[in-house]
Amino acid sequence: MILLQDISALTEDVQQRMLPPDSVRAGARQMIEHAKTDPDSFWQLVLDKVTQFGLQLLAAVLIYVIGIWVIRLVKRALKRIFERRKTEPTLASFITSFTSITLTVLFIVLSVGVLGVDTTSLAALLAAGGLAVGMALSGTLQNFSGGLMLLAFKPFKAGDFIEAQGHAGRVVEVNITATKILTNDNRVVILPNGALSNGTINNYSGRPLRRVEWEVSVSYGVDAAACKEAILAILNSDPRILQEDTNMAALYKELKISQFQLSTVNYRMSAIPAPFVALKSLNANDITFVVRAWVKGDDYWDVFFQMQERFYSELPPQGFTFAYPHVDVTMLNQ
Repeated sequence: MILLQDISALTEDVQQRMLPPDSVRAGARQMIEHAKTDPDSFWQLVLDKVTQFGLQLLAAVLIYVIGIWVIRLVKRALKRIFERRKTEPTLASFITSFTSITLTVLFIVLSVGVLGVDTTSLAALLAAGGLAVGMALSGTLQNFSGGLMLLAFKPFKAGDFIEAQGHAGRVVEVNITATKILTNDNRVVILPNGALSNGTINNYSGRPLRRVEWEVSVSYGVDAAACKEAILAILNSDPRILQEDTNMAALYKELKISQFQLSTVNYRMSAIPAPFVALKSLNANDITFVVRAWVKGDDYWDVFFQMQERFYSELPPQGFTFAYPHVDVTMLNQ
């Protein structure tokens, strides 16, 4: 019997702990009893509470209005800074929007806190929601952060010809999550910025001047010095080949490259190396000359192909024949 009574008492205690009385209903009963027993003090208490809430509400509205004014000032200041520094429009828009949203949430939380609402749970809810969204959009966020890196450091820009992620083409658009390139056969390839920012990028348009290189193979027995002179004569006859006496100031002015343009080290060359020809290798069937010359970036491919054709058509008439794989057979008379 004692054991049953102890169990019954323990069960009632657990039920009381699990099923607490309705606090709202109990508070309503207390207010009604207070209004019946002492109506004057009750209405005075109601007036005080309403006045206090009104002042809190007014303070919350004032904080929010001031917050809107501050947000507008910050956005205008950011716009002036981005225009002065000529920041990428996509990056400028993102930073402005992110700052505006962050400040708006901050002032809303402050306003709610002034009303007497516990903001700890609200902050925890926002943090949990942000974590859930971040986990769900992990790949998108990686591309998003990669886009920020590309827009901030600018390894390439729209119009540059690049090679990355196994694709080569001209950049037609750089946005916050992906980069679009147009290939030589007129295909549009979309590269995710996450992988693009972490991979190797070969920017063929990254410099205003480029060095062209050819390899010219001729038969054994030719006069090496005369062959070099003939190749140099072909190079020097083309006005697109830059020479060592090129006026660099006039060249950069023509290319619209400012002396104070921000870029990597050695962006501006102090002088152009002279066209260069040298005997590179002695092969099984021929000898090979390496030929190098500097041109403007826009002239690179035209000069490359046209010089290739001129070497082929102009060297043989001068006695510098091209070699081909062959075998010399000597017959012995017994």
